[in-house]
This record gives sequence, C-alpha cells and structure tokens, in this order.
Amino acid sequence: MTHTSPTDTTPAAARPHTHTTAPEAAAALQPSAASQPAAPPPNTSQPGADRAGLSHETGASASGSRRVRARAVARAVAVRLLGSLVVLWGAATAAFLAQVAQPGDRATTILNLRSGQFQERTAEETAPVAAEYGFDQPVLAQYVDYLGGLLRGDLGTSYQQHRPVWDVIAEQLAPTAVLSLSAIAVAWILMIVWTTLTAGRAPWLRGIGSSLEIAAASLPHYWLGVILMLSLAMQLDWFPVVGGGAVGLVLPVLTLAIPLAGFLGQAARTDFERALAQPFVLSARIRGLSDTGVRLRHALKHSLRSPLQLSGWALGATVSGAVVVESVFSRSGIGRVLVSAIESQDLPVVTGIVILIAVIYVLAGLLVDALTLTLDPRRNA
Repeated sequence: MTHTSPTDTTPAAARPHTHTTAPEAAAALQPSAASQPAAPPPNTSQPGADRAGLSHETGASASGSRRVRARAVARAVAVRLLGSLVVLWGAATAAFLAQVAQPGDRATTILNLRSGQFQERTAEETAPVAAEYGFDQPVLAQYVDYLGGLLRGDLGTSYQQHRPVWDVIAEQLAPTAVLSLSAIAVAWILMIVWTTLTAGRAPWLRGIGSSLEIAAASLPHYWLGVILMLSLAMQLDWFPVVGGGAVGLVLPVLTLAIPLAGFLGQAARTDFERALAQPFVLSARIRGLSDTGVRLRHALKHSLRSPLQLSGWALGATVSGAVVVESVFSRSGIGRVLVSAIESQDLPVVTGIVILIAVIYVLAGLLVDALTLTLDPRRNA
C-alpha cells in the first residue's frame, strides 16, 4: 500500500520529468526573502542632520565674511588715519619752516611791531624777546617745542596782538563757518537742480549743461566776486556792496557756491546718466512714473555718492576760498585776519590759520570716508 501526500494527488508516472541546472540548484539553496532578516530602517534623522550641518557651515561662512569685512574696514580706517597724521605733520612742519626762514631777525620784527617803528635793534634789545619766544634755542629744540605746543592746542602767540593765536582766530571763526556751510548748501542745491534738468536729455542740452559746469568750476573766486559785486550790487542795486546782514551774505555765498556747484555737477552727471540707463529706471517708467519722478526718486539717489565723497574736500575748499571772498566783500572772518597778519608779518597767526585749514581738510575727509565705509563696507572687503 502506497502512502501519498494529501497535497499531491498526481500519480508519479504522470508527473513530467525535469532536469535541474546548477544555477537553479544554487538559487534553491539560498534562503527565501521571507526568511531573510529585515533590512534596518533608513535613518530618517540624516536629512535633518545634513540641514543642520549646512546651516552651521553657512553661519560660519557668514561670520567669517563679516570678520574679514570688519578687518578690511579697520585696516582702511587705520591707513586713512595714518595718512591724515602725515598730512598734518607736513603742514605743521611747513608752517614752522616758514617762520624760521623769515628774512631778518624775528625778535627785531616783534619789537618793531610793538613799537610801530621799523629800525635795527641791538643784541641787548632783542635778547629778552628772543628768550621769551625761545628764539635763542637751537632750531631742532624750537621745532620740538612747536610740535609739542600743537599737540596741546597751542598755536603760538601773536606778534602784533600779544595774545594766543587760537584766541585771535576763534573770535572770527563763526562768520567764516556760516559763510562756508551756507555756500556748500547752496552749491548742492544748484548742482541737484542743474543735473536733474540737463543730464540724460537731448545731446545739445547735455552739452550745454556739461560746458556750463566746466566753466563754473574754473571761475576764480576773486574774479567772480568782483563781477557779482559790479553787476548785482552796483548796477542793479539788488544787494548791498558790503554788510547788510543776511541779504549781504548772498553775494559772498554765490561767489563760493557757483564754482563748487560746477565741480560737484561734473562728478554727479556721469553717475546720473548711467543710472538712467539701468533696468530699474525702465521698470519705473513702465509702472507709469513720470520722468521727473524717475529722475528725483531713482536716478538722483544713485548719483550722489561721488559728490558726497567730494564734500570733505569742498568744506576745506570753501574755508580757504572764504579768505579771498571775505577780503573782496570786506566781511569779518579769518580771511581778513589772515590778510592783516600777512601785511604786519605776524607769522604765528598766518601759520595758525594754515594749520587750521589743514585740520578742517583732514577731519572733513575722515568724516566722509567713515560715512562711505559705513554705508558700503564692501568697497574695502
């Protein structure tokens, strides 16, 4: 009696005979997928870890970039400070050498100024004055004492007025400051109006605008002041020739502002026309913004960087130009003090004003540089 599996009802003779190949046999010996151990689940925390690492790297990169930029800004500021100190040292040295190289004996000059009689003096007469001012010391010792006094804010003593030079200058500094700052403000107004009206226009109008800027920038203060006085004060009688309070300030301010406006306009015109060709200007026009709005709201603000950088120079230029303008219009200020000091050979006052103008140049330049570095530190990165 033959025992058959309940699941196999086919007779053995009826089953087809098959041959098993070696590969198939090897495959049959391998465990089935069901019997294999399950693969470990994927690490779902890996993408988060990658993102965290990427964020950390990005933050580190940004922090490193800020440090590099800060070092670049600090290096640029240090270079500018060093250059400014060199300029001030050069101005002070030139002022000292001008006093030492004065023809004749300085003690004799002081005695003559005090007495009002210009004559030769004996050694006995000049000895007390030489000892008072340190003229009896070696030149190098005088130079060291002079630099030390400047570091303490001591510009010396006036030969004529027998007072500290700083006191003589400080009394007349306010009128010069008002004149200079007013001239800079008017120059900016003239520059903005003229550039907005003529830049980026028809070629003939651009040519006229650029030519007038060049002509205005080349006008000498003395000549322009005389012309304005003859035409607007004497012939038309619109303004007083001298004095006159705020009204009398108009002609001196225009004398300083017109050349400065031409110079600033030349610096702003190129950037203004370049800004008008940018895509954001075309986009503003497409949105329906008027031509005046495009010029004032978009092109103008992109063209003021160069004039801003020149404003430090402009402040010093107006202070030095005020020396001439105050003489032409007989205004009080350090200009008239300088002319009087030159006429009386009061060299400490002359050199004190020269050093003051140099300090104004340097401080204004540093202020503008610091503002530029603050607004756009990438320029030095």
